[in-house]
Amino acid sequence: MREFARLYAELDETTATNRKLEALQNYFASAAPENAAWAVYFLAGGKPRQAVPSKLMRQYAIEYAGLDDWLFDESYAAVGDMAETIAHILPPPKRHSDVGLATWMEERIGPLRGADPGTIRAALFSYWDELTWRERFLFVKLIGGGFRVGVSKLLVTRALASIAAVDSKLIAQRLMGWTDGRVKPTAAGFLQLIAGESPDENRLRGGQPYPFFLAHQLQGDPAALGDMHDWQVEWKYDGIRAQLVRRGGQNYLWSRGEDLITERFPELAGLSLPEGTVVDGEVLIWTTGDAPAPFADLQKRIGRKTLSAKLLAELPAVLLAYDLLELDGVDTRTLPQHERRALLETLVTGAAQPRLRISPLVTADSWDDLGKLRAESRARGVEGMMLKARNAQYGVGRTKDVGTWWKWKIDPYAVDAVLIYAQAGSGRRASLYTDYTFAVWDGEGEARKLVPFAKAYSGLTDAEIAQVDNTVRKTTIEKFGPVRSVRPTMVFEIGFEGIALSTRHKAGIAVRFPRILRRRDDKTVEEADTLDTLKGLLGAVTP
Repeated sequence: MREFARLYAELDETTATNRKLEALQNYFASAAPENAAWAVYFLAGGKPRQAVPSKLMRQYAIEYAGLDDWLFDESYAAVGDMAETIAHILPPPKRHSDVGLATWMEERIGPLRGADPGTIRAALFSYWDELTWRERFLFVKLIGGGFRVGVSKLLVTRALASIAAVDSKLIAQRLMGWTDGRVKPTAAGFLQLIAGESPDENRLRGGQPYPFFLAHQLQGDPAALGDMHDWQVEWKYDGIRAQLVRRGGQNYLWSRGEDLITERFPELAGLSLPEGTVVDGEVLIWTTGDAPAPFADLQKRIGRKTLSAKLLAELPAVLLAYDLLELDGVDTRTLPQHERRALLETLVTGAAQPRLRISPLVTADSWDDLGKLRAESRARGVEGMMLKARNAQYGVGRTKDVGTWWKWKIDPYAVDAVLIYAQAGSGRRASLYTDYTFAVWDGEGEARKLVPFAKAYSGLTDAEIAQVDNTVRKTTIEKFGPVRSVRPTMVFEIGFEGIALSTRHKAGIAVRFPRILRRRDDKTVEEADTLDTLKGLLGAVTP
């Protein structure tokens, strides 16, 4: 635990990529394989499940430290982070611990999940007694399910590739599925992760997917890309990017976020594909007609733990196939895009299954004509177009070294909204208010009020965040733990990709991928948009 806590602190204390990389390399070069396996899980994006409720952690920390409740609450309000608050208030440890990260996760933290309060209290008192401030901070993050670290998966991949002396693309391939919480990280798994290249690499993958090839955002005129006939054009659908893997006589459906989602889509798990096949595509709800259902309908499937026959019949899923990454157990990613497309067409046609469709190609005589078709995107229930170089291989991540994919999206929806709540960030931004709740006006006259409709935290520069933070502190009305209610004084333009009716949200509206486009100092709070404006945008969404 000590070594991982030191690494966590080193990563959090610097923004320099080279220093982060060096810290990762030093850790992996010296850590025991079983500890390194868990470190990879967390650093690559794995999320610890909450083992101890926050209420109990607060209660036992107050008791252990001998503080009054009000003093803890004041400290928490000032710090804004539960783990940091607890780490600060506890008295110095009475003994020293050499227990490794794997033992902590498997023998100490894991058994706390679902344990009775008495058992949890005794364990926390014992563990806090042997951990330093830095280790306690990490420990609370791990048991509370709030672990986050400022390092990219790409940097972790580079560090592992350096230690293993193998191509980073191979490490990226092996890391796929590593953060699936149902598979325990092991020493054997870590040693296989950093082993030399094997001629049976695909066979050893089991049901794991390949790294996804990601597109770049096209900002300018597509005519700058050259001859339009050098590009394969498809619609950009709004669903769940996924790979369907057929190996060992079984189907595995993986999301781009590396979640195994096979059980959530039994109709896709039942697709009949040749052994040794991997299809890249988009999971969509498609009932009838030429357009998929809105993403909000797909969310109804994602959030359900049990799927009734009625729900499966009302909201049937399809896999819209984009690409073919493996055929008959052979990796096809190095083939040109147009050759993979031809193989994909043959596969989908031969499969003849309604739940497996192929992404249609879009044709036009010129870039101008293609732009006119793109203008129809919302009416077609899509986000724009994908432009894929016909000779491009299937790369790893967002790269241009083997050819390029571009996403040519339509402009986002946008409304002017008022900031009404602010919450402190995490890590280096724990002392700044960076997470915001925005509202629009509803009603008329004296009954007019601000109704929250979206939360957003991206889109501002560090300087702009500092300005907003200053205003939040000056205009605070009430405090609710780390959240502040503020007097409405700031207007922002909020962009989002989709909008749908929602009974779960106070405004009756749910927006997709909200983000801050700019601050509107030129507008007063009274000039912000209304809920009717938001509802008016629903007409642009294909039902």
